[in-house]
Amino acid sequence: MATPTATPAPETVKKAPLNLTPQAVAKVREIMATQDPLPAGLRIGVVGGGCSGFQYSMAFENQSGMMDKVFHFDDLKIFVDATSLMYLDGCTVDYVETLEAAGFKFDNPNVKNTCGCGSSFSV
Repeated sequence: MATPTATPAPETVKKAPLNLTPQAVAKVREIMATQDPLPAGLRIGVVGGGCSGFQYSMAFENQSGMMDKVFHFDDLKIFVDATSLMYLDGCTVDYVETLEAAGFKFDNPNVKNTCGCGSSFSV
């Protein structure tokens, strides 16, 4: 008589609390390719400052910090510290190019107010 074997439960993939559009991922990769040495990933965060109290920050990193969460968008690593994570939950980062300007745009459902220049926010 054969003994039943337990099948391992399928791995659940945790959805990242923030999203990067394909355009944003492509632009980050393009900029990263010009860096020497090549960074390990991109840090996205929220820092105090600006007219409304908080502003977004983006910087290349060579490794994750102790309290960082690491998210993968294809082969791009995104590092987010634990404090910033609560402000970025549900946020979408896009890269847009118009006749007037080009840059990364944050669409954050947690934002209650923004300043007139659009570079800072409050929750």
